[in-house]
Amino acid sequence: MKPIVSIIMGSTSDLPVMEKAAKFLDEMGISFEMNAFSAHRTPQEVEAFARSAEERGLKVIIAGAGMAAALPGVVAASTTLPVIGVPIKGMLDGLDAMLSIIQMPPGIPVATVGVNGAQNAAILAAEMLALSDTELAEKLRNYKQGLKEKIVKANEELKEVKYKCKTN
Repeated sequence: MKPIVSIIMGSTSDLPVMEKAAKFLDEMGISFEMNAFSAHRTPQEVEAFARSAEERGLKVIIAGAGMAAALPGVVAASTTLPVIGVPIKGMLDGLDAMLSIIQMPPGIPVATVGVNGAQNAAILAAEMLALSDTELAEKLRNYKQGLKEKIVKANEELKEVKYKCKTN
């Protein structure tokens, strides 16, 4: 099985956040790879990865990084594949990483999800892939229907919670 999504992170210390993307992709049956690359410590490897991504069959790259968070932008500068940036909470509650990822120069876009939002990055990647994959599109519809059902159930359970002044 060849990967079509790549999950990369600045270091393995980001794995607790980025594994949420891996779990979602796994659940959807989307083949992926995971690697640690540092835009600052392994810049040549990052550039080689990004330049070879399309020819290796990748379709989307999810890149998580904290603090200076250069990894998503550096990757986006060397490929035409969509790159989804995941700001990792570190210093400044992840605001520093988010601002680094979100403020890309014209011509080098990086889609950005919320701080530690690796699962949303995987969902966005799946939605991109589902544009040309009807089976995956159906899996996503079912997933989102499940989200709705959880809220409907939670609301029903809230009706059973009693307070003296509660009116519903």
